[in-house]
Parts: sequence; structure tokens; C-alpha cells
Amino acid sequence: MINTVLFDLDGTIIDTNELIISSFLHVLEQLGPRALPREEIIPHMGGTLEQQMQAFTGKTDVAEYVTGYRAYNAIHHDAMVNPFPNVTEVCEELRKQGIRMGVVTTKIRPSTLKVLEMYDLKKYMEVIVTVTDVTHPKPHPEPVQKAVEELGADPAQTLMVGDSPVDIQSAKAAGVLAAGVAWSLKGEAKLREYGPDYILHDMNDILTIIQKEQ
Repeated sequence: MINTVLFDLDGTIIDTNELIISSFLHVLEQLGPRALPREEIIPHMGGTLEQQMQAFTGKTDVAEYVTGYRAYNAIHHDAMVNPFPNVTEVCEELRKQGIRMGVVTTKIRPSTLKVLEMYDLKKYMEVIVTVTDVTHPKPHPEPVQKAVEELGADPAQTLMVGDSPVDIQSAKAAGVLAAGVAWSLKGEAKLREYGPDYILHDMNDILTIIQKEQ
């Protein structure tokens, strides 16, 4: 039985993919060391911003890059993000069924709250764990564990939904069920390499899974 569902944010319930890629392309073009094709950016998406910048630049101190990324991202945010199809409807149905929900993300808290409030999704989320709230981000189990503990949930009855290998790794390390989303830019085949318990092809698949697990 699944009575708790945790969601990653970017690329899972909110389509921020093009915003993220364009933000990286912009700051790397401005600051170097070289412009990157999107194909080199996508595999790193899902980690923290600092981790991604370090991978792209080969530098340890990436504060200037992070500042530039966030400045560009803030300017273009509202015009370039949208919920994925059926997210609001599924969250509403889950709430009606008494399923508890939360968000576990590698975003910082201010931008997480902003986008959840933009699309009136915050009201569904009883817990929000961001990179700001943990010592060890995904793929470490701490973020998922923290959400489970704050909800007083049973890990065995909790499902973590994400678009990245780090979501699946964090979920499995925390002892919760893991679902990958087939709309991930990384592709369904890449997510399957990490052994998710489920693959969603539509948000409505969550309702089917919960029904089968009752």
C-alpha cells in the first residue's frame, strides 16, 4: 500500500528543462571556459547547481557561475516554465484519496516555493525538502529520509517520483519505492539502468499504481 508520494520538481512535475539548459548555455558562453552543446548538459541535470557548474567548468570555485546562472534564470523563469500535463489533476485526486505529498528537490528553497506557488501546487505539499535543507543532497538518502521523517511516513509505503538517476538512487538508499518518469530528458532507458520500481508514462499512472498496491 502506498500512502505517501514524494516528487522531484524540475523535469518531473514542472517543465523547467529549456530554462535550465538555456541558463547554462548563457552563463558558459559569457564566462567560459567554452560553450557546451545541450547534449553535454543533459546528463548532469538533477545534481546541485554547484556540482553541475563544477563538472562543466572544471573549477572548484563556481560562485561567479552560479550567480550568473541564477540572474539569467530569474529573468526568464516565468516565461519558460509550466507544469507537465495532468500534474494538478493528479495531485488533486491524490489529496482526495488521502495520499500525503511532498517535494524533494536539489533546487534552493526560494525558487522552489516560487514555482509551486505560481501554479498553486504548494497547497498539496505537506513537506518541502530543498538543497538548502540538507547536508547531503541527492543521490544521498538524506533528502528523502528527511521528507519521510517530517511526514512520519513509512518508507515501505512511500513512492518517490523523479526524472533523474539521482532521484532513483536517493529513493532506494532511503528504503522507499522509486518511480522514473518517461518524459525525462535523460530517456526512459537511462532511468531503467538504475532499477526503478516503476516507470510513469503519464502522471495518471501514479493513480493506477496506488490502486494496484492497495
